[in-house]
Amino acid sequence: MSSSKRTDPVVLAHFASLSVLAFECDTNIGRMHMQPAIAYVRRGSMFYRPWGRGFDLVPGSVLVGRPGIEYVCEHEAGVSGIGLSFRFAPELADATGHARIPVDVDYLPPVAELVVLGELAQSAVEGKADVGLDEIGVLLAHRLAAVACNRSELRREPSLRHRRRVVEIALWIDTHSADPIDLQTAAGLADMSLFHFLRVFTDVIGITPHQYLIRCRLRRAAYLLADGEQSITDIALDVGFSDLSNFVNAFHRAAGASPQRFRESARGKRGLTQR
Repeated sequence: MSSSKRTDPVVLAHFASLSVLAFECDTNIGRMHMQPAIAYVRRGSMFYRPWGRGFDLVPGSVLVGRPGIEYVCEHEAGVSGIGLSFRFAPELADATGHARIPVDVDYLPPVAELVVLGELAQSAVEGKADVGLDEIGVLLAHRLAAVACNRSELRREPSLRHRRRVVEIALWIDTHSADPIDLQTAAGLADMSLFHFLRVFTDVIGITPHQYLIRCRLRRAAYLLADGEQSITDIALDVGFSDLSNFVNAFHRAAGASPQRFRESARGKRGLTQR
């Protein structure tokens, strides 16, 4: 484990009832959530431990912070957790549904409906999307509550060795998500049998390897749609989809809008809440 430094989050925007911060942490730290919060991991990984329980967070994962809950974030040597944190005033947490998130849901694995908003937020931070960070924060909290209320936390505890290996493979998938990756390739890198790798990966990350691969591609696509003038077809191919129609359908299921409408929303031509 690394304990080299501690970097405090950087405030990117502050509104009347919502703050948005960027975090980069590679230090084992213990803190307490002071207000309702949502953190979205964009790069790297961390082991999040609230209530004495532990969860591996990889790119696309979301953690749920509740006031008064003490937690520890742990990191493998040389690996940082990088992302965005949204902190809500209590009245906004109530209004957006954050307060309705079941108490046994402390995190969510990469979920398509959430990763597209997380990447849109990063584009807005970089000035590439004409969408307010407060708007994205409200939508993210509302959508997270809806997803969390439909999930059950049925989770086995794999060994520490297997947990670390699976996180390494998840980060490898995130880095190589534009390439063809199948279960056999990933299991071979993990030095596990196909079935054992599938079971352990799902236990640790919360979704199957293929589901994680698709979410990695959707994360990248959401960022590119808000980022420039690249055609939707080129984006689909660049992020790893071999078929445009499959990309359009997968993205529409995740964002609730077509790639073109998502791009228009990012540029202020169509409201995010219109659909």
